[in-house]
Amino acid sequence: MFTGIIEEVGSLEEMRRGSSSVVLSIRAQKVLEGTRIGDSIAVNGICLTVTALHPGRFEACAMHETLNRTSLSGLHRGSRVNLERALALGGRLGGHIVAGHVDGTGRLLKMQRDGPAVLIQIQAAEALLRYIVEKGSVAIDGVSLTVAGISRGTFTVSVIPHTLSQTTLGERRPGDAVNLETDVIGKYVERFLLFPQNTAESTPPQGSSITWEFLQQHGLA
Repeated sequence: MFTGIIEEVGSLEEMRRGSSSVVLSIRAQKVLEGTRIGDSIAVNGICLTVTALHPGRFEACAMHETLNRTSLSGLHRGSRVNLERALALGGRLGGHIVAGHVDGTGRLLKMQRDGPAVLIQIQAAEALLRYIVEKGSVAIDGVSLTVAGISRGTFTVSVIPHTLSQTTLGERRPGDAVNLETDVIGKYVERFLLFPQNTAESTPPQGSSITWEFLQQHGLA
């Protein structure tokens, strides 16, 4: 589990491609402290397992499913990436609960100054937007951010100067693809509402008084 508070920005030194996977070699410093083979590090919000450690860098492998769901395949030698080690038991949850399991990608549409901050508008599929709520949390390339607004097909976040300078978000430009992870709690709530508990059945519950219309009327959907 992660928090979406980026510890450092590393750089991709090498990407070795296989038939359905890639091995990444990433230059880093801070996230290597205390890290062992088998530990998890989030790379642009993607939970990857450390498979090798070398002075000043680590290696991790990404499978076919990860390549399909994320912007990982678009990286190249020298690409800068957001890095975060898994949350240690007893550590501060400074952002929100981030699993490191990217739901899909969005596309940056616009960056607009808003005083000292920058408003970033992201285009995303409706399948992702259904789990994004105003004033809720979303992880963009692994960065925990608060949703400032939602419109048809897009959502907006407000990013403070510190976050822009300490992550790769300040380097993004309109048209760039970004990894999105929505709030895991919302996905579990939907699952419990749609399927009966304590059974292995995969059919919606019969006679439930809770409907999507009910949730919408009460501001829950």
